[in-house]
Amino acid sequence: MASLIPRVLASVFMVVVCALLGMLVGSLSKWPAFGTLVGAAAGGVIGAFVDAWRGHRFMVWVRGEQERAAPRDGGFWGEVGYRVERSVRLLEKQVASEHQRLGQFLSAIEASPNGVMLLDAQDQIEWCNSVAADHFALDPRRDRRQPITNLVRAPAFVAHMQAEVFDEAITFAVPGTRGTISVLVRAYGDGMKLVLSQDITDRERNDAMRRDFVANVSHEIRTPLTVLSGFIETMGNLPLTEVERRRVLELMTQQTRRMQSLVGDLLTLAQLEGSPRPAADKWVPVHKLFTQVRADAEALSAGRHALSFAGADAGQIAGAEAELLSAAANLVNNAVRYTPAGGKIDVSWSVRGDGSGELQVRDSGIGIEREHLPRLTERFYRVDGSRSRDTGGTGLGLSIVKHVAQRHGGELEIDSEPGKGSCFRLIFPAARVRAVEPAAGTRRAVVSMGAR
Repeated sequence: MASLIPRVLASVFMVVVCALLGMLVGSLSKWPAFGTLVGAAAGGVIGAFVDAWRGHRFMVWVRGEQERAAPRDGGFWGEVGYRVERSVRLLEKQVASEHQRLGQFLSAIEASPNGVMLLDAQDQIEWCNSVAADHFALDPRRDRRQPITNLVRAPAFVAHMQAEVFDEAITFAVPGTRGTISVLVRAYGDGMKLVLSQDITDRERNDAMRRDFVANVSHEIRTPLTVLSGFIETMGNLPLTEVERRRVLELMTQQTRRMQSLVGDLLTLAQLEGSPRPAADKWVPVHKLFTQVRADAEALSAGRHALSFAGADAGQIAGAEAELLSAAANLVNNAVRYTPAGGKIDVSWSVRGDGSGELQVRDSGIGIEREHLPRLTERFYRVDGSRSRDTGGTGLGLSIVKHVAQRHGGELEIDSEPGKGSCFRLIFPAARVRAVEPAAGTRRAVVSMGAR
């Protein structure tokens, strides 16, 4: 403030100088006394007008956008203009800095994997990130300033907002979508609300699969245990003939083997899911796999089917031999189980044009309806549960096959039609396949397009 006093004195001095000049000019007139008075008044008016003009220019600048520089006049108004302009520029820098920080903050929220929504005191949408817009099926721009309960009509959410008790998160399915979200609301400021949302669709699905898995395992194990318990009680309480005793022991053996198969498949699945992917530097001859798979299939078929194996000498697969054997055996054994007596089962190996390998199992069995195909690899999924149990299946075979294929970078393809049989193809990537050519009693490895 003290530094403005000289500027004020300078403005007053200018008016005084103008008045003195006016007096000097007036004293030279025909009537010196009158001229001196008029000249002093005229000089003072001129000085005051100049100062008023400077003030006017300053006020015009203040009322404007302040984009251009303030008037660079001398005196009081020049100093005031400079100081006001400096304050305005400093304020603009501060506002720009705050806008930048706000933009960075909103960008950070936008990058969040969870949904974030801001509501005003009337529950109208102030802002939301793209994740929240996706969760609630909103348009981030069009739906601003709209009441949230007018746009999200899920009864659980509407009741939660109306109750205004936000101690716990709520879970609900958004109308028009197949997703399930968890929403947590927190009040802040003057009646405003922060809405945090999280997509828990996968978690809910996994929890449901886990519950189904435990229930299915419990059911699958309980059934043979009940049978065994009943037979043991029968043998302990009733006198049985030798024929009856042998029949009971045979049935007990069947149920024991069924439990052993189930536990074995469960252990196999656990091992597949918990171990690293097989290395691609161990080559397994396909003919070695076919030899053991054929022996198992012939024992299971007991001469009831026509079995054929082709192309075994023409390839090798890089991977875990035990896993590959398990996958091939499951496919062939399933074909034997679900093909009526007198049917035909063809097992073949071939290298495709792109260098990938194909292990194909085709049967002339009962076939599978199209709507069941996408779910065949689910654990314990059965097209016909009673038939599966009669044939000795655990419901885990194709799930094991799918895991083995994925761990070797491949996939499982299934084609089937009721009454016309089924075709299962295990496809292995070219990097894990190489062809071999038998020559004069020996086998010479020949690297194919897909060889490492």
